[in-house]
Formats: sequence, structure tokens, C-alpha cells
Amino acid sequence: MLSLPQAEGAELVPLGTVPDVVDAVALGEAAAGLVPIENSIEGSVNITLDALAFGDRIQICAEVIRPIRHAILGVAGTSLDLITDISSHPHATAQCREYLARAVPSARVHAANSTAEAARDVAALGDLAWAAIGTELAGKLYGLSVLAADIEDRPENATRFVLLGKERAASTGADKTSVVCFIEKDRPGSLLAILHEFSDRQINLTKLESRPTKERLGEYCFFIDMEGHADEPPVQYAIESLRTKILEVKVLGSYPRAEHPGA
Repeated sequence: MLSLPQAEGAELVPLGTVPDVVDAVALGEAAAGLVPIENSIEGSVNITLDALAFGDRIQICAEVIRPIRHAILGVAGTSLDLITDISSHPHATAQCREYLARAVPSARVHAANSTAEAARDVAALGDLAWAAIGTELAGKLYGLSVLAADIEDRPENATRFVLLGKERAASTGADKTSVVCFIEKDRPGSLLAILHEFSDRQINLTKLESRPTKERLGEYCFFIDMEGHADEPPVQYAIESLRTKILEVKVLGSYPRAEHPGA
């Protein structure tokens, strides 16, 4: 987050979960919030998608893509062969699944709200048999030793984070818009009708994903990322046209596109 211009001079406040961050921004308790939305190994962070789609109306103001390097962190004096229990966020452990199966196949994996929380809890426990998966920085902050570094299953592992705020970012000419589309009822051609609005205006879609609406089994909404800003005529007209045809279109934000560090 510190690499974003909007973060210059900001006071950083850690919160326990993604919904906590979203609520803090929505209630005005924080000026902005940074949350993970997509990982190159595990795909979308569903709790973030749900918080944006079904929570209070806040905007994605910026995005940043960062390489992710995970480490096994333990208390001083332990070693990898002593570890029987590992704590971390499920997304992090999933990114290291192959390594864990090779290096600590009998270790029990426990879910934490975040990698930082896992490191904090392992440090507080002080048990030689417990370890956390997190960043080396988290290990330093909580006085843990690095038992194994760079344990992610793919060296290109990267996560896309989005900055949340109350106001839509101004157009820069190199933007992305994220929306979620709700249809009134499932019927043949519903998704095709949505996609036509963008293809007819030559709007490039960079992501399309469905998520349950949480109302009834088999009902889904569609998350769409596209090139362009919601205030630009092609995107604006596509969204306006969609609103006459489906139940709801919620604009999650328009913001400058981030370049992948490895691009």
C-alpha cells in the first residue's frame, strides 16, 4: 500500500478481516482501505468480492499488483522437523499446498483471519511445534525465525490488491472499471445479453466471474472487469443500457490500471 500515491503520509491501521476493512471505509472510520481481490495461483478472493457486491456502496479507487513471497515462521529454537501445526490464512496455505505436502506432510493446517494474525498468534503461543505461513516482514515484527523461505508453489505468485474509498477516481485514459451484474431470473441468453452490450461497443473485458447471490441455490451474479472509465461514453452507455435490461448493475469502481511487476 505504501507504494500508492494515495498512501503518502497515511497512518496505517491493521484490521482483522476484509469485511472489517470495508465497513471501516463505509462508516468513515478510515479514509481508505486496502484488500486483496485476486491471486495468480488461487484466483479471486471471494470474501472481497462478496463484501463489495453485497456491502455498503464504496468505490475501488486504485489497484496494485505485488509479488507474494511466503515463508514458514517459527519461534526461536524450533526447526522444520519439529513442526506439527501450521496456522495461516487459507488463501496463503493454498498458494503453498505442494510445498507443504513435500516438506511437512503430517502437519495440521489451521485457518487464521490473516497471515499477520497467524504470525502474531504463533509468537504469543511460544510453542516449538507451531509455525505460521506469512511474510518475512511479519516474522521480524513478531520476533519469529524464518524456517523456510519462498515456499509458494509458483515463483510468479502475485496478488492484486484494490484500494477502497468513497469517491470515484478521475479518468486517466488508462483505466479499468469493475461492475457486478444481477439478473432478475436465470433464463437462456442472460449472460450473452450482458456481454453483447460490451462487444457491440468494442469494450475489452479483462475478467468475468460468477458468484452465488446468496438468495437461492443456482442463482448467480456476474463480476466483470473492463478496460475504460465509467465516465467515458462507451462504458457509460453500456452500463446505462444494461440497467434497462437486467435487475441491477452496481459499479464497484473506475480506477487506473496497474501494470504487473513482471510485465
